Amino acid sequence: MSETMTSALPGAAFDGLVSIREAGLCGMIPLRGAPDTLAGPLAEVTGLVMPETRRVVTREGRTLAWMSPDEFLLMLPHAEARATTAALSDALAGRFATVADVSDARAVFRLEGAKTPDVLAKLCPVDFATLAPGEIRRTRAGQIAAAILVERTDAMQVICFRSVARYLFDALSIAASPDADPALYG
Repeated sequence: MSETMTSALPGAAFDGLVSIREAGLCGMIPLRGAPDTLAGPLAEVTGLVMPETRRVVTREGRTLAWMSPDEFLLMLPHAEARATTAALSDALAGRFATVADVSDARAVFRLEGAKTPDVLAKLCPVDFATLAPGEIRRTRAGQIAAAILVERTDAMQVICFRSVARYLFDALSIAASPDADPALYG
């Protein structure tokens, strides 16, 4: 991880049907292993409990997201990622689990506004009417892999690989164009 790392698209913003903002640097640590293997060390290091299927738990600026039956994503302040990765690696030593710091390989965009589900529905094969706050969904956004974290029905984060951040930002901006309102969920 570079000491002088910047986010994928510093300051990228678009205002249309919704506001779209590149969220800046975010620490991200995926953990692979059985939930009962990860639970104790995660609680010890982060104070977080394991989330239910497709849910997130948040405490003191840290979020733990369920990504699959044996994969979880810890999101935290970027400055804490390196030390937290080391602490989790130590706490999980000798167990069948993996921990990695992928903070600099990801980008996060925050969408906010009443039309957020409509804008994302143009790009993602997801029924946004069924998503509730505190859920996360792995999906596709256009041609790329993405994860959508639902903060509220009108505020969501979209996570993608850093290498496709420009593609996602441009696609979101086009989908949020004021003259392109599908009014699916409104």
